[in-house]
Amino acid sequence: MKTKHPSVYRGAILHFHSDPAIDGESAVEYHEDGILIVDEGKIVAMGDAEPMLAELDHPANLVDYSGHLIIPGLIDSHIHFPQYEVIASYGEQLMDWLNQYTFPAESAFKDPRHALEIAELFLDELLRNGTTTAMVYASVHKSAVEAFFEVSKARNTRMLCGKVMMDRNAPAELCDTPESSYEDSKALIEKWHNNGRQQYVITPRFAITSTPEQLALAGKLHEEYPDTAIQTHISENQDEIAFVKQLYPAAQDYLDVYDQYGLVNQRSALGHGIHLSDRELQRIAESGAHIAFCPTSNLFLGSGLLDLKRLDDFGVRYSVATDVGGGTSFSMLRTLSEAYKICQLNHYKLDPLRSLYLATLGNARCLGLDDRIGSFKTGNEADFVVINHGATPLTKRKHSSANSLMEQLFNLITLGDDRAIYRTYIAGKLAYKAAEQADKE
Repeated sequence: MKTKHPSVYRGAILHFHSDPAIDGESAVEYHEDGILIVDEGKIVAMGDAEPMLAELDHPANLVDYSGHLIIPGLIDSHIHFPQYEVIASYGEQLMDWLNQYTFPAESAFKDPRHALEIAELFLDELLRNGTTTAMVYASVHKSAVEAFFEVSKARNTRMLCGKVMMDRNAPAELCDTPESSYEDSKALIEKWHNNGRQQYVITPRFAITSTPEQLALAGKLHEEYPDTAIQTHISENQDEIAFVKQLYPAAQDYLDVYDQYGLVNQRSALGHGIHLSDRELQRIAESGAHIAFCPTSNLFLGSGLLDLKRLDDFGVRYSVATDVGGGTSFSMLRTLSEAYKICQLNHYKLDPLRSLYLATLGNARCLGLDDRIGSFKTGNEADFVVINHGATPLTKRKHSSANSLMEQLFNLITLGDDRAIYRTYIAGKLAYKAAEQADKE
């Protein structure tokens, strides 16, 4: 039953109905002075402020964010929660970086108390950066996934997470077995998948750390629970690709390793995909899988520059992600700024409307969640962010001199970071407020 007094938020409001690169202006809905109405954690209505305010019975329920921008919650499609403290680790490319920094950090997650502590810090950081949903890699430890989901459920955040499956080419204390990874994952699915706003992701780390037997059981899990998602890594680094070829000499290519075990379909999120062949791109497009584009990580680890135009030419879907801790920021705004620069180097312009589409509705579509999050469609879950264009003297000045919405958004993406996040709402409830504003609400 709906309450008699829904919450009403006023400000500039922006969201997307579809991809502006395909549908142009009709994909974008923007209200310079708008109203967003939320009840029982769901979007009730949205539109221009004056006519909607005239119809409201209880204007006392109005929260006025005039001068700020309200957008759907940002979505991160590829991030590692055990790598919270690995971020900004110096000097290595992928394989050495894993061995020197990541695996030692992940070993600590055998302690459930440590996992619980980092889960709290990790989710705090996401909300502080305006990220309301993420597809998350845990460690190999079942208890670490339990800790993550417990913290997320307590906050009512919509999160997707999975236990890493890894039975070779890693430290012994981080290796499971094909059978234990299957049984642990199955138990976690039974307990947590669709438990409130929590969803499970089948998570073989990548082909290097999984035997054929383990990948086969990962595919079996997905057959048994077809509404689960799948996440893994692919073609991030040239040395990685060469190692996969040694381990799976009978496979046509890297993608075929996953494909032959039923792990490539419309529920698959393939991290990175920088160095894929034409055949692989054709198969990804055919399958409906998507590439998770991780620009700050690709630059930081020296992995390469993903060519989005090439993905578009092949009809491959893609999302945008931070990939912390290879990525260097939890901020999706910072991530979009680096995506723009990579596209520039590839002679492709990523305009700001398309950028924000990717980080909201586009990512929701890739994760199969656009019927619940990613836009202000009536009935969607009310996860949203209030942006402060004047978070710094420079951004305030740039915003005041902008001549169009496109300029405003480009300033936000290029100069914005966690300081631009003024409020974060989860299912209609305030989950984060900027510290300097704590006394004003």
